Amino acid sequence: MSSIARKLHGQMVRKKLGVFFGADVLLFFGMAFMWLLAAEVTAVGSGGTGTSKIIDFGLTRKIYSEGSGLVNLTYEVLNGDTVILKQNIFPAFMLISAIVIIVIIFQIIDLLFSYYFEHKKIKDTLQPINEIALKADELTKLSFDDAKYHTIENAIEHISPENTTELSLGDSELKGIEAAMNNMLKRMHDTYLQQARFVNDASHELRTPISVIQGYANMLDRWGKEDEAILDESIAAIKSESDHMNHLVEQLLFLARGDAGRNTMTFEDVSLNDIINEIYEESLMIDEKHIYRLAVKDENVRLSADPSMIKQAMRILVDNAAKYTKEGDEIILSVGYMGGSARKPYIQVQDSGMGMAEVDVKHMFERFYRADDTRKVQGTGLGLSIAKWIVDRHSGHFEILSRKDIGTRIKIVFDQDEQNK
Repeated sequence: MSSIARKLHGQMVRKKLGVFFGADVLLFFGMAFMWLLAAEVTAVGSGGTGTSKIIDFGLTRKIYSEGSGLVNLTYEVLNGDTVILKQNIFPAFMLISAIVIIVIIFQIIDLLFSYYFEHKKIKDTLQPINEIALKADELTKLSFDDAKYHTIENAIEHISPENTTELSLGDSELKGIEAAMNNMLKRMHDTYLQQARFVNDASHELRTPISVIQGYANMLDRWGKEDEAILDESIAAIKSESDHMNHLVEQLLFLARGDAGRNTMTFEDVSLNDIINEIYEESLMIDEKHIYRLAVKDENVRLSADPSMIKQAMRILVDNAAKYTKEGDEIILSVGYMGGSARKPYIQVQDSGMGMAEVDVKHMFERFYRADDTRKVQGTGLGLSIAKWIVDRHSGHFEILSRKDIGTRIKIVFDQDEQNK
């Protein structure tokens, strides 16, 4: 790495010298050109109409010189009627040269003082590449015989996603491979547990409505055909459970399509004020058991988003707030911009319901997760997972404040400031 750093630094120094040389040449000729413009040669008549001093010597040619600081003026009289002003440029040339030399001295000082820091910066930049090269060199020097290959092969054959114990190859030369395999096993194990829990929870959620439907169907088959009360009860229960199961299947399909990247979204410039007004009007119409209030902090809050997806996320939050809030209590819908230099748009749902414990807040977006004290309320445990998927796709995040028996405030903040609309 040292040789590469020296070569790169040498190229940098040569490039800087070339820039300095070009700048010095331009400075010299620029100053000389400006001086020539200011000190051009002039000619005047003998009548004294010019600005130069006239010296009349008749028909005799005479030369009169006069010192003037940086420039020596020479008056040459011909036939008594013409005076030509000539200049001696040697003093001006010396001054320009002295200025250029001073600039060159400062450039050399800059090169000397910056040499160490530039060289260190190049070495620091190349350090990660050097570490990779050293690791690759170590791997090429390893002597892999058949026994080592068999050791790795046997270890791989006994890998199981259910196994949480770390793999040990018992060979110091295989430490790097051993660590990489253990990291891979940990990720496999976590993924396996997540998928297993998802399948178990989905099966459990589907089993319940299927069992209810099957039970009422059997009851109708045995003695409910002639009993109108049992018939009405059975029909209502079957409709309710089938709707619940249909809703669950739709949510599962939404998340499955999202994981596979098949959920299409159409982004456009939308008004969050219009969206939250629609949700507010819908809530007033379909839920008369709670008091809804709209709090608009800023007018015309705009966002680049898929309006149908934003509405879906908001409906999920409002439905949850209604489920866990007592009848007659208040639910507040808010919209506005966050304070600070970056005014980010947000929408918010605040309820005065049962609230959540801190441990539940940490897991609330996990699929099928439901707190123990919320299981008595009908739900699938997938709504907040869908809301988070939508918010993530819109470059947003959640800010949650919840207290037991006080209520919950869920704010969706979109990481798009007002200037980027």
